Amino acid sequence: MAKDTPPRWDRRMQQRLAGGEAAALGELYDRFASLVHSLAHRVLDDDAAADQITREVFGYVWENPDAYDPRQGSMRSWVARLTHRQAVHRLRQTEAAALPDGGDGTSEELEQKVRRASAAARADYIVTSMPAPLRAALELAYFQRRDYRQTAADLGVTEDEARRRLRLGLQLLSTANPHHQDGLSSPPGYGQHR
Repeated sequence: MAKDTPPRWDRRMQQRLAGGEAAALGELYDRFASLVHSLAHRVLDDDAAADQITREVFGYVWENPDAYDPRQGSMRSWVARLTHRQAVHRLRQTEAAALPDGGDGTSEELEQKVRRASAAARADYIVTSMPAPLRAALELAYFQRRDYRQTAADLGVTEDEARRRLRLGLQLLSTANPHHQDGLSSPPGYGQHR
């Protein structure tokens, strides 16, 4: 996956936040708010709840900038993990409140829903974090139903390069839900040889 922010930017941002620099929070918000909102919405399927999670995540970052450890990954990844954790917690609270008392099977359904929402959110994060050439190839193959030859022509690359991009994109995307990959299928014409 591509790193949107160089580690130096991450460390400097953390220092600015720790120093109480409000402009740093604004810059961080401008950079990551759409990511936070879309991940939260993907888990919760509710705009108002996603708005609330977005406020909570940036509030947490503002109050706890030292909780970020650059050795553990990029600030983007940290913010995404915070969002995911908070959204899943909210989903469990909301769904548990709606459960009838003593429904063991329903609790299992809740966990399945949480796993599906988590995998979908992770897939969204992976796709938005991909380098643009991989993302463009996947978007052509899946959303526009182009085979690798058409993808190559649309991108102005060789067929081998188009296949390489699709293969790498699929490998990255397969990490979204390593236990249930049945939802992933190859793009049309992907496995065909010339």
